[in-house]
Amino acid sequence: MGQLDGKVAFITGAARGQGRSHAVRLAGEGADVIGVDICADIPANGYAMGTREELAETESLVKEQGRRMIGAVADVRDFHGLRAALDAGVAELGRLDIVCANAGIAPMAFRELTIEEELEHWEAVVGVNLSGTFNTVKAAMPHLIEGGRGGSIIITSSTAGLRGFGGTQGGGVGYAASKHGVVGLMRTFANALAPHSIRVNTVHPTAVRTMMAVNPGMTEWLEQNPEGGGPHLQNPMPVDMLEPGDISDAVAFLASDQAKFITGVAMPVDAGFCNKL
Repeated sequence: MGQLDGKVAFITGAARGQGRSHAVRLAGEGADVIGVDICADIPANGYAMGTREELAETESLVKEQGRRMIGAVADVRDFHGLRAALDAGVAELGRLDIVCANAGIAPMAFRELTIEEELEHWEAVVGVNLSGTFNTVKAAMPHLIEGGRGGSIIITSSTAGLRGFGGTQGGGVGYAASKHGVVGLMRTFANALAPHSIRVNTVHPTAVRTMMAVNPGMTEWLEQNPEGGGPHLQNPMPVDMLEPGDISDAVAFLASDQAKFITGVAMPVDAGFCNKL
């Protein structure tokens, strides 16, 4: 018996990385999954996004856990398209209990940018990370409320959502601003949805070994910005990066009845990173 037997989870950014890890972990605990991903590159982002093939692979991995996954291509910046994908998944699986607002980007540049490029980076990252989270929660709320069973909404923030770093370019500032912003969304939705026994929390990972953290642009930015990277971003515990499954452990806990009275909480999963600053 899993902690989430019979439940259904909606996960954005499910093609790879943390989103895939969450899908497989929650499936292992008994949940079926509705998973969406943009499956297309965002030019301002600077590194490749997930693909349709990777989304299909996530579906296969969920199936190996003995659960169902309804995969769909959707951009979290497009509320109507995102809602349509979620509605179709709920219609097929019959309910919704868990929401993982996980989709995110981090466009970091190691060269000097024009203001037009900075504005493009800013708009892309705020659009995906902040507006995309709002869209995800708004699309899911009616299903959670109408279900009458409570629920759990878990929003992926970052250590950059609790501390100030990222440089001064549009992408880095936008990342920090958006990850701080989702904490405001979390706290507001947590209060508003508490009467429905719907819990809302954020998780704040330190660097995680995914494409966001190990792409060439991010690596070079860290090397060339010692004031915002390098030793400044090292974890006190002896680990350079966490694995996606380390964050999925926290997500599975927050999704479960073990956390039934935990809401409005910003939970670092950061090897002590925030505590040292």
